[in-house]
Amino acid sequence: MPKDTLRGRRILIAEDEYFIADELSTELVEAGAEMMGPVASVKSGLQLLATETVPDAASLDVNLGGENVYPLADALIARGVPFVFMTGYDQASIPASYAHIRCVEKPAGPETVLMELEKLLRI
Repeated sequence: MPKDTLRGRRILIAEDEYFIADELSTELVEAGAEMMGPVASVKSGLQLLATETVPDAASLDVNLGGENVYPLADALIARGVPFVFMTGYDQASIPASYAHIRCVEKPAGPETVLMELEKLLRI
């Protein structure tokens, strides 16, 4: 897939695992995206949304430091921002109200997340 889809796009990353966040951020920057974050908590993500320009898309780890990311997901939905969930849990553990959200199961490489973000941005 052409990575031009991500060029100049603001992407929010919510991920509490340092190496995953770092690797994903690096790949996104190399694809020309503008990074928002990464943030490692729901509180930090909500603060970022309150003070920064709205992102074009986001990647959200379902579990940030033991806290469900759903309040941040709801804030993105309210702003019309498409996003993808990342999770180490089974997709069945995600509430049915988020069944329409794309989900990437860990361990997945950053290229998988980039492909999903590109799909969201081409819709």
